[in-house]
Amino acid sequence: MARFYDEPSRTFGEYLLVPGYSSSECTPDKVSLKTPLVKFKKGEVSPINLNIPMISAIMQSVSDDRLAIALAKEGGMSFIFGSQSVESQAEMVRKVKSYKKGYIVSDSNLKPSSTLQDVLDLKEKTGHSTMAVTEDGTAFGRLLGIVASRDYRINHTPYDAKVETFMTPLDKLVTASEDTTLSQANDIIWANKINTLPLVDKKGNLKFLVFRKDYDSHKENVNELLDKHKAYMVGAGINTRDFETRVPALVEAGADCLCIDSSEGYSDWQKNTIKFIRDKYGDRVKVGAGNVVSGEGFRFLAECGADFVKVGIGGGSICITRETKGIGRGQATAVIEVAKARDEYYKETGIYVPICSDGGIVHDYHVTLALAMGADFVMLGRYFSRFDESPTQIVKINGQYMKEYWGEGSARARNWQRYDLGGKKGLSFEEGVDSYVPYAGKLKDGVAVTIAKVKSTMCNCGALTIPELQQKANLTIVSSTSIVEGGAHDVIRKGSNVN
Repeated sequence: MARFYDEPSRTFGEYLLVPGYSSSECTPDKVSLKTPLVKFKKGEVSPINLNIPMISAIMQSVSDDRLAIALAKEGGMSFIFGSQSVESQAEMVRKVKSYKKGYIVSDSNLKPSSTLQDVLDLKEKTGHSTMAVTEDGTAFGRLLGIVASRDYRINHTPYDAKVETFMTPLDKLVTASEDTTLSQANDIIWANKINTLPLVDKKGNLKFLVFRKDYDSHKENVNELLDKHKAYMVGAGINTRDFETRVPALVEAGADCLCIDSSEGYSDWQKNTIKFIRDKYGDRVKVGAGNVVSGEGFRFLAECGADFVKVGIGGGSICITRETKGIGRGQATAVIEVAKARDEYYKETGIYVPICSDGGIVHDYHVTLALAMGADFVMLGRYFSRFDESPTQIVKINGQYMKEYWGEGSARARNWQRYDLGGKKGLSFEEGVDSYVPYAGKLKDGVAVTIAKVKSTMCNCGALTIPELQQKANLTIVSSTSIVEGGAHDVIRKGSNVN
């Protein structure tokens, strides 16, 4: 007979935190959200720590190089989606790793014969307003000039005007040789009061761009997630099919951490993938695994050598795995059970394997609940897909600005490797949907609000760190009636339509 769990499987929305004693020393500005990303031994520290407990989902509609840079600036880490060619994914990783170093390979390039319309189209595609004009229109062609927003005026400059007629030409640019150090480049930028410094080789070919804003950015983003070389940190998703090709390419590109992207991680497929990485790289290459929703699943992956374990099946806003296959578990229940297994494993072995809550986050306070229940950090898809920096387009639906958001198991993504059970290649049925989410502006602004809420709630619980929150938190199950009570009720809100 099948095994039955005594307790129902619950979601975050069924819980509340009961406030604890808060001393006068417990204020949001003193809260640290630093948390381990990968495993470590008792008495040691994790080789990689996040400065905020947030990572972005391994999804086409969420995590590319642009979002990875934006999230690293705030102290979190993106895992660049793996449902693309090995070469394309590795290039995205390289762009993130080179960005913080200040030497940017130009990804917005024009020919002198390009038009203003081409400029505007490229700006919409890349989000960059500064573009290199090279002889052949490539990132490493002979530099002829630069186009920035100051070089043209919309509705004044004709859309068919050639770039060569309004660009800032080479003879009016300040340039430097390709072997210029970053410190020297910053000195040149400040001395000449310029925003962009092109670095060229002896033949005049463009090699890199150095921006004033990158220097300013470091002063503004005190939580930046940086490696020992002061480059932004970035993760990358892998699958259990082409890992022998994909992993070496991502390691060479500089990925700081890998994660097996799978809807169900309690399998030999993940065991074999982790074994390949351990045999080839030892512990040097960090790799997370998942997803699981039970203590047994956690222990299996921990014993396989996973550096962190992802928790959650069917809880994502675009995931229909529970509907189509009838497997999964309420996210809160899954996190609680896996956290207990994580703590038991730590007591037995002295090895702490962090867990990531993936899915089920609807409101900002759910992040705090996940942490209180034992998660070390959370993975977010819908949350990050709403921001400017995600890869999708802004569209207007019924008068409201939205962004496209689709699941990896949807027909649009066709990421069959994520749902691979060793059979025929391809999706037999969908486990994700294609949708829209309300546009929410810049990532920096959205994350700042979420983090402020998390810190404030932690102070209500008398906690200044995530481990302290987990020790002090008191959780209560809420009834359907008290959920109604928790929102605005029995009033007519201003701005409401009154008939």
